[in-house]
Order: sequence, then structure tokens, then C-alpha cells
Amino acid sequence: MQPSRQIYPIERIVSAASYLTAGGAGLVWLIIATLLRKHLTTFLLYHIMQSIFLSILYFLIVKFAELIYVILFRIPVINAIPYLINMPLPVFYGLSIIQLLTTVIILYLVITAGLGLYSYIPWVSDIININTGRK
Repeated sequence: MQPSRQIYPIERIVSAASYLTAGGAGLVWLIIATLLRKHLTTFLLYHIMQSIFLSILYFLIVKFAELIYVILFRIPVINAIPYLINMPLPVFYGLSIIQLLTTVIILYLVITAGLGLYSYIPWVSDIININTGRK
């Protein structure tokens, strides 16, 4: 008999919540599963690891962007570029281009996890697939 490959609603909820909390809900779920010695499904492990990886990657990108911003701020003509990228746009309810991009990515991840699908982000998902043994 083959094990069931059904994705349970609690797995979908934890996966979506993991993206919304920058991996926090998934980390708590991992700790609880470890303490109770429960086995995580591939679906849940995939989304938890991807949310944690994306949170760390986002932090590193923000710190690198701050460094670039400090350098660009000193150049007279080019110092307007960081401002234009972070400028609130009234068309998008006051969100900047960067905020809009991150919001769209998070919504994509939450919706696909909620539907029980494996979301794909190039390079990131490939690394997670290899490390979770999915592919």
C-alpha cells in the first residue's frame, strides 16, 4: 500500500503562515514536531525551509542595498535613483516599487501554499528541492 499523498488543511495553513511571518510560524512548527518526534511531510518541510531561506535572503539583500545606497548617495546626479525606487506611488496605494514587488511575491507564495501547490521561485526553489530531497 502506498502512503497517502493528500495535503491536509493544517499543512496548508502552517505553510501559508510561515510565509506571512517570515518563517516564524514554520520554525515554531519545526520545534514542536522535533519535540513530539513527528515526521514532517515533504510539502510542509519544503514551504517551511523556503520561507526561512527567503527571509534570510531578504535580510541580506536589504543590508547590501543599504550599503549601495550609502555609496550612491554621495554621487550628485545618481543619488536620485534610490529615491525614485523607494518613492511612494499613489497608483499603488502609497507603496514603492520595492514594497509592491515584495508584496506580490509574498502573496504568490501564500496563495500557492494555501492551494496545496509547490511554489517556484527560480534558484531559491531549486536549492530547497535539493536540500529537502524532493528532487
